[in-house]
Amino acid sequence: MQRRTLLATIGAAALTAHPMLRAQGAYPQKPITLVVPSAPGGTTDFTARLIADSLSRALGQPVIVDNKAGGAGNIGNQFVAKAKPDGYTLLVAYSGYQVGNPHLFAKAGWDPIKDFTPVAMLTRAPQLIVTKADLQANTLAELVAYAKANPGKLNYASSGNGSIQHIAGELFKQLTGTFITHIPYRGAGPAVQDLMGGQVDLFITTPASVVQQVKAGKLKALAVTSASRLAALPQVPTAVEAGLKGFTLDSWFALYGPAGLPAEVVQTLSTEVGKILAMPETRRRSEESGTTVEQMSPAQLAEFTRKELDYWGKVIKSSKITAE
Repeated sequence: MQRRTLLATIGAAALTAHPMLRAQGAYPQKPITLVVPSAPGGTTDFTARLIADSLSRALGQPVIVDNKAGGAGNIGNQFVAKAKPDGYTLLVAYSGYQVGNPHLFAKAGWDPIKDFTPVAMLTRAPQLIVTKADLQANTLAELVAYAKANPGKLNYASSGNGSIQHIAGELFKQLTGTFITHIPYRGAGPAVQDLMGGQVDLFITTPASVVQQVKAGKLKALAVTSASRLAALPQVPTAVEAGLKGFTLDSWFALYGPAGLPAEVVQTLSTEVGKILAMPETRRRSEESGTTVEQMSPAQLAEFTRKELDYWGKVIKSSKITAE
């Protein structure tokens, strides 16, 4: 009996002295995958990579970015919606897909409220109106004038039918009274490549996708759809300054898990992501890309998602935009 009592005492002391021994089953115990529902090169991809390395260091496990493009974002969203709710498969969501697709597809294969657990807001970004480098327009006014003089000659890219870029393009046409042909892509990355190659003329997208190309002179930025100019491109006017009133749009990017994600996993992820977003280096990288970090609690993100779902439903309906 004395030996058993001694061993029990030693064991209890060891667990008290080494808390990690008690937490061997704690989350996470294996690599975590951040699913990006679009091709590499866009702002959703940038946002995932903005937090991936720091999150890996914070949690002590590899954090892998997995691009699952296609279906206007539905393939990646479906994958996460159907994943086991254990915290090892997460979605870096793009607002155009997360709150736009449910209004555009009769059978998207997922529900933004029922199929996902909100974890953390990540970044927000306005849209930047960019053209190929040799387009015969150097200002927004010149672009509108050229489009009116040449109806149907210009085309614009988007990251898919029903994406924010698609919505932005259609709103631009409505506000300016122009006719420009829509060319959908499987993400911002491929669209930017074709824009630089001259296959498309115009792209209204988040700055992170095109800031470096604009700075290098490979693309022209005509206006930004925010209330103030971008720190990354201070020479580019706002749409209002350029003469286009009522054209204020932004996108947001957030972290979700499958429905039923355990509360302790949500708390762990939310806390660590919050610390990462507060880092000066994270904020610097975000601002240089033309985005801004934004923090919300899981509960705040849940309420925000519901409001955005309702708002974009009204915008899409009034603009008569479809996913066809």
